Amino acid sequence: MAVPQNKSELLCAIEKEFDKLSREIALVPAEYTLTKSMPGHAKGSSISPHDLVAYLVGWNELVLKWHAKMASNESVDFPETGFKWSQLGRLATKFYQDYEHLAFTDLVAQLHTAKGHLVGLIERHSDAELYGCPWYGKWTMGRMIQLNTASPYANACGRLRKWRKTQHGEKQTGNCALLPR
Repeated sequence: MAVPQNKSELLCAIEKEFDKLSREIALVPAEYTLTKSMPGHAKGSSISPHDLVAYLVGWNELVLKWHAKMASNESVDFPETGFKWSQLGRLATKFYQDYEHLAFTDLVAQLHTAKGHLVGLIERHSDAELYGCPWYGKWTMGRMIQLNTASPYANACGRLRKWRKTQHGEKQTGNCALLPR
């Protein structure tokens, strides 16, 4: 995936990767949504498809929180209060715990909602606001959004595809997973 350089490319990347991810999520057998048999985000850990979706919701909601705080002229603790960038495995575990009470279908619905709010956020900004100047460190606003949406969506899609193949012996072709006939 090419790194988006403007608002249009960012929106396109998010939609494209989210669509692929949604198709993969739909193929997760209901009885395996809580099975922790996928490599986790922290070294040596295992996660379930539920945890993977919770991770995505967590990051999407966190990006929205950053923007809401900045819009209110509040300071933002990047990546999150109580966490450093070197502690992303711990942050991932927090996301799993934050959403463990939700049924998988409700969690997936929350992911769709968060993604919709992010698209709305992007649509409210110009190319200049998204890509014209640094927003956090050397990163532009658009790049920070992409790093926490389209890129993780693509990564999660690949994780799910590989997990289904190794767990369930499903045939794979290119970017599309095929259920056995």
